[in-house]
Amino acid sequence: MAEDITLETLGPVALITLNRPQVMNSLDFAANNCLIRIWERFIADSTLRVAVLTGAGPQAFCAGADLKTYTMAYATTPAPAFRQRYTEGPGFGGITRNLQINKPILAAINGYAISGGLELALACDIRFCAPHAEFGLQDVQWGFHACDGGLIRLKDIIGLGRAMEMILSGQRIDAARALEIGLVNRIVPVGELLPVAIDYAQMLASRAPLAQQLAKHVMARAAGLPLEAALRLESMSFHQLGQTYDLAEGTAAFREKRPARFEGR
Repeated sequence: MAEDITLETLGPVALITLNRPQVMNSLDFAANNCLIRIWERFIADSTLRVAVLTGAGPQAFCAGADLKTYTMAYATTPAPAFRQRYTEGPGFGGITRNLQINKPILAAINGYAISGGLELALACDIRFCAPHAEFGLQDVQWGFHACDGGLIRLKDIIGLGRAMEMILSGQRIDAARALEIGLVNRIVPVGELLPVAIDYAQMLASRAPLAQQLAKHVMARAAGLPLEAALRLESMSFHQLGQTYDLAEGTAAFREKRPARFEGR
């Protein structure tokens, strides 16, 4: 039987595939827990610098939670245990809540990214999509609202008014509209999507990993801070980088007109 989630290492790039095409790559609890373990491996492995997340098959990136298993969990898990496992623990797909990953993550969205699937894509740093991709937070059609970062991240990415439109209506948008409002970074022909995403990830992996990690940390921490406090945080992070081998290597490479060889230290 095929694994629900697969991990392929391509040098410094981790290719993570949601491998449940028969259910539009929706995640049940077992698949969700498997994905969390893969993210934890990605965090711990210093040789892996960038992740690409995609879905198997031509139809969907991820259609969200497998509601059959989630509905059962709501009904059978006592409230304190549910809160400890599913609210205070890692969120849907691992990266939506309580699992901090400072390494770059790129989503290659090969079809539907709906509800929890869109929230998973929102938790990535960069989003490429195929022309037939569709996006939506459809939760209000079924009596609830997004609960794994959709209410928080979407407005920061596309603006409050556009986020309100998507969240309160539950309507889907197509790839062209997603690009227009900044939800995705680029649209790539479907046959080229994964190769382009992997090539881009390899380029990211050649950049200074500590600089990337600290930049992500600052941008996440600065959200909601007063401007002066955010600027101090940025300055402190830059000073921290000043003590690293990678900064010395980068400046030496610039002087010597050669590619830098960063080591993440």
